[in-house]
Amino acid sequence: MSSVTLYTSSGKPKLLDQLRCAIRAKHYSIRAEEAYVHWAKRFILFHNKRHPKAMREREVAEFLNHLAIHGKVSSSTHNRALSALVFLYGQVLGLQPGITDKLERPKRSRRLPVVLTRDEVRCVLAQMEGTTGLMAQLLYGAGLRLTDCLRLRIKDVVFGYNQIVVRDGKGNKDRVTVLPASVGEALHQQLERVRTIHAQDLTEGFGEVYLPEGLARKYPHAGRQWSWQYIFPAANRSIDPRTGIERRHHVDEMMLQRAVRQAVYKAGITKPASCHTFRHSFATHLLESGSDIRTVQELLGHKDVSTTMIYTHVLNRPGLAVRSPLDG
Repeated sequence: MSSVTLYTSSGKPKLLDQLRCAIRAKHYSIRAEEAYVHWAKRFILFHNKRHPKAMREREVAEFLNHLAIHGKVSSSTHNRALSALVFLYGQVLGLQPGITDKLERPKRSRRLPVVLTRDEVRCVLAQMEGTTGLMAQLLYGAGLRLTDCLRLRIKDVVFGYNQIVVRDGKGNKDRVTVLPASVGEALHQQLERVRTIHAQDLTEGFGEVYLPEGLARKYPHAGRQWSWQYIFPAANRSIDPRTGIERRHHVDEMMLQRAVRQAVYKAGITKPASCHTFRHSFATHLLESGSDIRTVQELLGHKDVSTTMIYTHVLNRPGLAVRSPLDG
């Protein structure tokens, strides 16, 4: 896609740079920034590089209708594109409320989660080994999201209480979940490998990791401390796209996603299972074992118990233990 270079008449920064600054001022994630900039570019290019300030509700509706009808995007993608444009007009161009108030958001699909049986989980995990195998065990054994696992730091694992503290999870919330005792030895071995990598980085004049928000200013040396290192660091250092600083980030999510896909295929599982399927299976199997739904809600970090209730629909006996009349 060609670049979009738009300047205001007063010589202010490019529109997309203004958008990035507004996003960072709101402390949105790098993923949200990439998505919002992407949809702003798509919108501008769709209308032959016209400036958004010269367009109104009609042009926004035309773009969204094009995505839905010709692009055949999902309702979640449609909603993300609309959110990006609402942010662009409201936070950057200062035209909110008004321009997008009358645009209706598409209804979200309500689908049952894909869940593996306990035997299927064991078969998939048996096909995995090494770092990705350990990560997959944590996804299932602790009910972690993919990003929760990737962002785990040394200080977030409390071996004495068999706990994992998930920091800054979805919705910018912290939560505590269970650390499976069965992964203790493998996790200790992983930490020793991380210690070796970190020591080498320090020797070479690096060893710093990204710190959230203002912690880097408040604690300028914390980024090099052992407790802040990622449990699953990348094989190589990289340049932070926002600061330009060379650091060692966590492993790329695609590495684990690819490993899980291959394991599911080798295990002969026909369900469309992914990394997130382990989290669904964690919740369902806890409920099957008689765990209180409020406890499962806390472990998953759901704001509302109604979100957790969806897992009761995929149990062997959903609802009030209803038995099929065919079974007598």
